Amino acid sequence: MNSLEFSFAGARLRAMGSGALWWPENDLLCVSDLHLGKSSRVVRRGGPALPPYDNRETLSRLAADLDTTGAKTVVCLGDSFDDLEASETLSDADRLEISALQAGRLWIWIEGNHDPGPVALSGTHLAEWSQDVLVFRHIAEPDAQGEVSGHFHPKVRLNARGRMISRPAFLFDGCRLIMPAYGTYTGGLRSSDTALSQLMRPDARAILTGPQPQLTAMPR
Repeated sequence: MNSLEFSFAGARLRAMGSGALWWPENDLLCVSDLHLGKSSRVVRRGGPALPPYDNRETLSRLAADLDTTGAKTVVCLGDSFDDLEASETLSDADRLEISALQAGRLWIWIEGNHDPGPVALSGTHLAEWSQDVLVFRHIAEPDAQGEVSGHFHPKVRLNARGRMISRPAFLFDGCRLIMPAYGTYTGGLRSSDTALSQLMRPDARAILTGPQPQLTAMPR
């Protein structure tokens, strides 16, 4: 498995190279900010045409991660769709793919700021959800403990063997864990941005996604 094991709030977790979070003890896979339907939403609002393959690619990676882990619980941590209309106009093929991924699993849709939850799809729809020592919500809250959130799409830029690299990244400290965006067409916010540097504690660390997940101090 392409992942890096780490400890957070007493839980042993694995940051996967794809941007998914795997919690082996609970057979739980968490992904954040899929932003399905972004290409169609951009066109619908008068933006440039993007290749309409983002849903297919994102769902294919999710299917691969589910095959690898055998997860019995899936938490989609908000902004699963780029807006509510994107979930309502999902193609039949994509709808069938999601249904196939959900089969035999507890599937939890957490509400995001882009979508209030894809209510037309099966699964459990919640504002937040707790499991053992962790609480899952879309946007980080003040004074959180054991919180897993998304929303910010964190990215890390650093010098690796003489060249600068930039990758989506997990950020975590003793209180909170912020997930990278999982969607194909999602952008990112540098960890040095004020919104993240003020939110995370001074001892925060980052795990870069990619072929070999890499642990480093969170760049500020």
